[in-house]
Amino acid sequence: MVDVVATGIVALLIIIILSQSIKVVREYERVVIFRMGRLFGAKGPGIFFIIPIMDRPLKVDLRIVTIEVPKQTIITRDNVSVEVDAVIYYRVVEPTNAITKVENYSIATSMLGQTTLRDILGQIELDDLLSKREELNKKLQEVLDVATESWGIKITAVTIRDVSLPESMMRAIAKQAEAERERRSRIILADGEFQASQKMMEAAELYQKVPIAMKLRELQTLAEIAREKNMIVVTSGAPGSDISDIAGLTGALTRGGAKAETK
Repeated sequence: MVDVVATGIVALLIIIILSQSIKVVREYERVVIFRMGRLFGAKGPGIFFIIPIMDRPLKVDLRIVTIEVPKQTIITRDNVSVEVDAVIYYRVVEPTNAITKVENYSIATSMLGQTTLRDILGQIELDDLLSKREELNKKLQEVLDVATESWGIKITAVTIRDVSLPESMMRAIAKQAEAERERRSRIILADGEFQASQKMMEAAELYQKVPIAMKLRELQTLAEIAREKNMIVVTSGAPGSDISDIAGLTGALTRGGAKAETK
């Protein structure tokens, strides 16, 4: 009876030890093992064994992680105070370095992102901050990637999400944009007048070379006026038979005859 109980206890201990020894991690996970306090290595994915009590496993996720960098108050190179926030995308490529080189790689990456964001954006002017987002994102990514390389961290992307300007600065930018649009409209108008004057000069030279063209233009203008049908158009005829002169003389004779009858 005693032997049966002892055998059962031994079997139970073996089952407990095996249950604690067998570990399984997913495809996107790795386990860094410390044996008696010393780094033993990284295991996974799949099934692996550890020695209970002696080994301490630490699980690391290899998927891309997103960190939101809170709004940072930054003074640009041209002394404009703005608030900027960003998003950092990173993943662990060396699990052992991520565990042994830095205490908490997630918090360290976030704090480094905040500091780098203030340092980089503080060296540029406001216009560049608003218009060169892509270049700034790449520069931030390169700087962060170099700084976190020894931690086993790969910065995959950095995106500046929002730039908040003071209300007074927004009004100034609106005035600047309005002035720029006014400048462009005046340039377009002046350019149109210049082109029109060139065409008129060419037309005048053509009329001077071919006088009959001027007469044809006059007839065309009269045809356009005649479409209204609400006015009388008096044109000049051949020399010696000017209709306008005849109409003027007729009016004068009519007024003279009326005066004679009155007397």
